[in-house]
Amino acid sequence: MKKRILLALSLVLALCLCSSCAYLPFAGLTDMLGMTMPAEVADHGDTVTIPKELYEKYQQFDKLIEIQEIAEMYFFEEVDNEAMMDGAALGLLSGLNDPYTFYYSPEDYATLWEDDKGEYAGVGMQISGNYATGICTISRVFDNGPAKEAGVHKGDILYKVEDLYVDAYNLQDAVDIMRGTPGTDVNVTFLRDGEEISFVLTRAQITVNQVEAMMLDEGIGYIALYEFAGDCAAKFETALNSVVQQGAKGVIIDLRDNPGGWVNDAETIGDMFLDKGTLCYLEYKDGTREYYRTKDGKVDVELVILVNENSASSSEILSGALKDRAGATIVGVQSYGKGVVQSVLPIGNDGSGMQVTIGQYYTPNGNKVHKIGLTPDVEIELPEGDNGMYDFADLSDPQLAKALEIMQQHPGDHFQEESLELAAERAKRAAEEREKQKRLLETG
Repeated sequence: MKKRILLALSLVLALCLCSSCAYLPFAGLTDMLGMTMPAEVADHGDTVTIPKELYEKYQQFDKLIEIQEIAEMYFFEEVDNEAMMDGAALGLLSGLNDPYTFYYSPEDYATLWEDDKGEYAGVGMQISGNYATGICTISRVFDNGPAKEAGVHKGDILYKVEDLYVDAYNLQDAVDIMRGTPGTDVNVTFLRDGEEISFVLTRAQITVNQVEAMMLDEGIGYIALYEFAGDCAAKFETALNSVVQQGAKGVIIDLRDNPGGWVNDAETIGDMFLDKGTLCYLEYKDGTREYYRTKDGKVDVELVILVNENSASSSEILSGALKDRAGATIVGVQSYGKGVVQSVLPIGNDGSGMQVTIGQYYTPNGNKVHKIGLTPDVEIELPEGDNGMYDFADLSDPQLAKALEIMQQHPGDHFQEESLELAAERAKRAAEEREKQKRLLETG
């Protein structure tokens, strides 16, 4: 069960009053608040009395009411007050100057939970937006989806959707355009090696597979986790059980291009590899801390974790915990550095919601991640011009090949003993095969 931090918030838009107490039409007040009258509001039949402190709070929003009234009076078309209120909410939160805090319209809030389930109608791409550069990069192209079939590649830059030029700040608008009714078309343009490539993609029903797994070598399992969403924790546990049953004594966890997701999924997955202790802790602005903890009952395997510049949020929480407490070796390049956590909550009574940054997290050893990222134990960059367009478990991928090499060469004691036994067995079989071939040549 995912933990949701629910906050009772109401956006109250200005009431023009004067003096320390004032009278307002009772029905109007309750409609605006969308809630029961607070205890300090006195009911006088068709009017109410509110304290000066509450009145002064309402006064802050006088300007918005004035703007709305002017628009209703002078705008050359019929005013959509609901759309104006959505815009006001967007603008209010933008004043925090935090790219991770924003308002969800009712439609966007519903889409958020649709995405979390991993099923939607669209073109089948995962996109990573970089707020520092503004660039939006295709981090994953889903199998059997329209984008994959058309020839869109991982590493392509999303440049234009219909008439919208795309950057990290309007990425959600681009995604909204690409969503739609299965069977309908959308024009999408990408940049690849500096050249524009355009496709007409036919929308389809997309099912997102969050986890893939297989054995890479004797005793070494490989699990790619693409996002902390939906039922990823359950699917990850199934994948882990599968490779362990196939003899895995070490596991490579691939979190490259994983943008994160629910902290609770990171906690559940971390719990599979850790005994009782701290996964991470959040620190709020008042200095208080909240700890995410694991319990006893870990799977005893060696760990190598792959990260890159797009590994963020819950990916960094999990990687940091496994590095600090399970001795995991991190391979790749510096991670993104999103060390703050958001709460998603409903607001009002129209189905809208908001996301708000509530705290900063630290690894079990107290290491800060925000705007820093995790530094790999073994740094290996992709060659110049290599945009990472590798199929799952493709060992021509130099980062994955390095992770496998490390797992093979520097395992823990129990894995090393097993590896030596396997190596001895392979050497014995090879010697027997050579002897067999020698006899065949002698008799031939």
